Amino acid sequence: MNILLKIILLFGLLTMSVYAENTAAPVKAPTAKPSDSLNKDSACTKCHDENESKPILAIAQTAHGNKADSRTPSCQSCHGESEKHMSNKTVAPDVIFGLKKGAFSPNEAKDQNTACLTCHDKDQKRTHWQGGAHQVADVACTSCHVTHTAHDKVRDKQTQPEVCFTCHKDQRAQVKKFSHHPIGEGKVACADCHNPHGSAGPKMLVKNTVTETCYTCHAEKRGPLLWEHQPVTEDCTNCHTPHGSNITPLLKSRAPFLCQECHDGPHASRSPVAESAEGIQGGATSASANTTGRACMNCHSMVHGSNDPAGALLHR
Repeated sequence: MNILLKIILLFGLLTMSVYAENTAAPVKAPTAKPSDSLNKDSACTKCHDENESKPILAIAQTAHGNKADSRTPSCQSCHGESEKHMSNKTVAPDVIFGLKKGAFSPNEAKDQNTACLTCHDKDQKRTHWQGGAHQVADVACTSCHVTHTAHDKVRDKQTQPEVCFTCHKDQRAQVKKFSHHPIGEGKVACADCHNPHGSAGPKMLVKNTVTETCYTCHAEKRGPLLWEHQPVTEDCTNCHTPHGSNITPLLKSRAPFLCQECHDGPHASRSPVAESAEGIQGGATSASANTTGRACMNCHSMVHGSNDPAGALLHR
């Protein structure tokens, strides 16, 4: 009996302790310490105010100035603690961004980018930055982006090409040609096809191949089709120049000359006069009017592929 009583008492005590634990007042999580971001910024804005030649305080209108977000950096997060600069204004801050030399020379592109990538290194779009064409060419983030402004041109579809064309001048000339993607009209931007932060594909394309990139908009060319035109499945630039051409639609050259770059045999029809004069086996040939006068597409209209049951036999 003594043993049974002890077991009952022990069970009762355990039950009471669990009940007390569950009914006790919830323990509040420790309150996070208030951010000292504003205090750090105030040390800089004592001098760098609205009288600056550059819109320094306009950063408050951007995500970098949103103090309600705990991830928002302070001035020192990007420019370094700059203790010597705080005590002596003739000494440069630890990190100076930009390309043009002002009161102080900017840091090397590598150091500038390191400051940016401290926060902007987890986005999937920047996975291939290291080893990418822009990183290898020592392009700084500030070559394209402007932080202290409410409107960053490179992030706006309508103004983005202006930034890209600063370096890519050949492409600027091409998009002015008769046949072009609506880049100047603000409907297509460079980043729709290219990832400036690096890519696994060629030419920093957003997809792994040219064809996959084109299919993101031109899905009707994707197929699957019963008969596929081999140059189409390989690379769209076999026939098209993507930035602009004076031959519609963005063709590299006019038909039939474009077609004959691959289809090198003469698309000929036998001359009836020659056949009657020399016989069928020795008759001369003359070029088909369908080829020389009205081009290949008069008959072969589905150049990207067809579901015709005759397949390639009808399109050779």
